[in-house]
Amino acid sequence: MPAGHNPADAATPVIVVQDVCKTFRTWASPAQRLIAPLLHRSGSLLGRAVPVLGQRLQQAAHQRLHVHEALQGISFTLGRGEALGIIGLNGSGKSTLLQIIAGVLPATSGRVHTHGRVAALLELGSGFNPELSGRENIYINGAILGLPVARIDTLLDDIIRFADIGDYIDQPVKTYSSGMAVRLAFSVQVHVDPDILIVDEALAVGDAAFQAKAMTRIQEILARGTTLLFVGHDLNAVRAFCQRAILLENGRMALLGEPQEVIEEYLFRVHAKAMADDQAKPIRTPEGFRSEDGGVLSLQLQAGARHLALGYDAPLEITAELQLDPELADAACIIDILDERGVPMSGRRVRLPDRASHQHRLRLTVAFRTQLAHGVYRIRARLVQAAALHQHHQRVLCRFESDLSFEVVDNSIERFSGLFPLPADVHCQLLTDDA
Repeated sequence: MPAGHNPADAATPVIVVQDVCKTFRTWASPAQRLIAPLLHRSGSLLGRAVPVLGQRLQQAAHQRLHVHEALQGISFTLGRGEALGIIGLNGSGKSTLLQIIAGVLPATSGRVHTHGRVAALLELGSGFNPELSGRENIYINGAILGLPVARIDTLLDDIIRFADIGDYIDQPVKTYSSGMAVRLAFSVQVHVDPDILIVDEALAVGDAAFQAKAMTRIQEILARGTTLLFVGHDLNAVRAFCQRAILLENGRMALLGEPQEVIEEYLFRVHAKAMADDQAKPIRTPEGFRSEDGGVLSLQLQAGARHLALGYDAPLEITAELQLDPELADAACIIDILDERGVPMSGRRVRLPDRASHQHRLRLTVAFRTQLAHGVYRIRARLVQAAALHQHHQRVLCRFESDLSFEVVDNSIERFSGLFPLPADVHCQLLTDDA
């Protein structure tokens, strides 16, 4: 059992967060930071003799001060071996909450209690001295976490092997890429046998091989009884690791519950916000939004919906409106289905009619059935020109990044594994002992 774990207190909460609030005060300039308290103090003193003047000075002080409530009334407890995911839009207070739990920031009000050794991966290579080598920083970070030199000596080879940064381990950290820094920082934190591991978006930077290795390592330390606080936009990781999840919105805890329930509420609010903000507009990309030859004017789902919740094998129809130059030849429209990370899952490439001299606008409809795994998918359209199908021969006329999405709500684990079914003939034969 890892050091620091006591079976007698297995039922004791490892993290207690009670009514935590965090308020930041900001000023327009350093000078205002000096002037505002001076005006406030002067107003308090003069207000007794000249109330009107005192009130005006107080108002002038408040006008120079901006108050941002980053967190408001956050409360939860977490037991040993539990994993809690925290999700929400950027600016919702996720990182601030983790910094308070890790002891990096003080709470404005409320109480935070942690029991055991805390290892926090809050920023890329946070705590590293850029002038020192990776090897030297391992010893410094280990000492900060309370490990004696002899213990770090025994862990050193495992830490270096897991980070897998080669000879750079003896080079100054300032020469590292962001991916190398996070790999070394993560390796240190997960090898010190922490009672509490706090991870804030750090795994998104590593390559695919490192992410897979990091996920496996997290599973191992969870099995040993480590408590995990995980913040990230990878909703699949929240589903995989966490028993509970929190949805933060504008510094408030909007929902605490089962990961799937919280994720569904989060996605619902994301799409509701997109509709309210009227974000159904094309986004300019390096390939260009519109060329003189044509472009995608709009994308639409059935019944004009922005988001649809559908069962497995349900019908889905996508309509694209295009505008083409009458002389354009060899054009095609590609409708892509993307996953939550924006990775193309599948799609259809449709050849468009050539030289439609009297037809500048086209309406293209693609209908298919949602034979996909449980999850949320986004829709994209591209207009390309290519005489051949080879990717390097085609010219991208425009790309339309829409906010249209759909969700397959059925779990298809009994039908197939992976993202979508593969047509196959399956035969099961009972063999006798003589066979």
